[in-house]
Amino acid sequence: MFTDSHCHLNFPELADNIHAIREDMAKAQVTRALVISTTLERFPEVHGLATQFDNFWATVGVHPDNEGVQEPTLDDLLSRAQLPKVVGIGETGLDYYRLGERTVADMEWQRERFRVHIRASRESSKPLIIHTRSASEDTLRLMREEQAGTGAGGAGGVMHCFTESLEVAEAAMEMGFYISFSGIVTFKNARELQAVARAVPLERMLIETDSPYLAPVPKRGKTNEPGFVRHVAEFLADLKEVPLMTLADATTRNFRTLFGIPAPL
Repeated sequence: MFTDSHCHLNFPELADNIHAIREDMAKAQVTRALVISTTLERFPEVHGLATQFDNFWATVGVHPDNEGVQEPTLDDLLSRAQLPKVVGIGETGLDYYRLGERTVADMEWQRERFRVHIRASRESSKPLIIHTRSASEDTLRLMREEQAGTGAGGAGGVMHCFTESLEVAEAAMEMGFYISFSGIVTFKNARELQAVARAVPLERMLIETDSPYLAPVPKRGKTNEPGFVRHVAEFLADLKEVPLMTLADATTRNFRTLFGIPAPL
């Protein structure tokens, strides 16, 4: 019924409780989850979860915030992208939120890392999972320059844990990208984001937890987990004034379409 399109089940807050997490997913009718890679060093953990459980899938990528880790080459990403149940490239993108004493110009290493991921997506024909924070202009620019969009022959992808403006969402959707909403959309102070969610059509929408972070209302403050994505769906269904089943069906269908995952028999 529901699909968590972005979670980090190998993170220490969740890794030791996988069976309980899966039980909670079943109770909440969350039938699928995509486990997201953030470093090459820990990719084996991510891939191991996908191969161990039939309703988990994996991605390969290095998060833009991660410094002091193995820098991914194109071959690193492409070789892992061919492994069973690896369906996407990322989490990748740009994040200028914690510059400190650095300038945007100093973040060229991050922009180059993003370019490598986009090229891996194009060559593997697997969609991108994009993180952007305080960097939407450069994120969209690099997406266009590297032809990440489906209309330019790229594989498209998803703008995950979306918190940007409607204009950014529209620009991404024009390139064939989906917009994914996390528990942030349920927060009382997220009025602008809620307006964006009203405007994003169901056929371009995904839902996620980004667990173990950002638990939605009414679980805010707790360790997030995939079963909580149902609360994101319930909030969005009310916000968009559609039946819960309609939103569940649409977001799960979008997930299967984007990542090439067949419907269950």
